[in-house]
Amino acid sequence: MKKLRLKKNVIIIGVYLMAFALTGVGAFVVSNSMKSSVNEEEELEYVNQTIIEPNEEEIPVINQTVTMIKPYTDENVQIAKYYYDYKGDSETQEKSLLYHENTYIQNTGMDFTLDTVFDVVAVLDGTVTNVSEDELLGTIVEIKHENDLISSYQSLSEVSVKKNDTVKQGQVIGKSGTNTIDKDLGNHLHFELYQNGQIVDPNLYFDKEITTGGSSSEESSGTTTEENNSSDGNSTEKTE
Repeated sequence: MKKLRLKKNVIIIGVYLMAFALTGVGAFVVSNSMKSSVNEEEELEYVNQTIIEPNEEEIPVINQTVTMIKPYTDENVQIAKYYYDYKGDSETQEKSLLYHENTYIQNTGMDFTLDTVFDVVAVLDGTVTNVSEDELLGTIVEIKHENDLISSYQSLSEVSVKKNDTVKQGQVIGKSGTNTIDKDLGNHLHFELYQNGQIVDPNLYFDKEITTGGSSSEESSGTTTEENNSSDGNSTEKTE
C-alpha cells in the first residue's frame, strides 16, 4: 500500500510540474508577442511622424537677378531730359530742368521723345497699383515691383492695363502722349522710379541687374555691383 501511494504521489507531483512548465512557456510566448507588438507600433509611429509631419525648417528663398529694361522698345526713341542730379555739372543740370509758367522746375525723372507715338512697356515684372489722370502730368500708370521699387509712366495717350493687373517685363502698358507741364516736348514719355519710397535716377537702373527673391531692399539697391554716376548716361542724347 505504501508503494502504491508513493507512486500516486510521484504522478501527482509530475502533473503539477508539467502544468507549471507549460504555464511558464505560455507566459514567455505571450510576453515576447507583446514586446514584438509594441516594437512594431513604435516603428510605425516613427515612420508616420517622419512622413506626415511637416518639416519645420524654413526653406531658404533663392535670390534671382533680372536686368531692368528701358520703358520702350523703339530704338529711335531719344532722351529729351534727364533726372536732375544736384551733384551733377552745370551743363547736365541745364538739361534736367523743366520750364513751366515762368518757373524752372528740377526734373524728377527722365523724358523720352519721338516724333511718332511709341509703345510704353513695363521695366520689370510687377503689379499695377494705380491708373489715374492728372491735370499737369496727364495719364499716369504706376507699377510696384519687388524690393520696394515703383515705376511711374506719365503723359500717356493710351493705357492698356488697369489697377491690380499683374504685368510682365516688356509688356505694353500704354502709348506715349503729351502733358501740360512739359507740353513743349510734344509726344513723349515722362518716366520716374522710386526705391524705398525715395525718387531715384532711372538712368542708374536701366540695363542693370536687380536682385529679387529673398534679399531685403537694404541689401539690394536695384543697381549692379558697379555703381554708376548719373553723369555716365548723359553723354549722348540718343539712348543705346
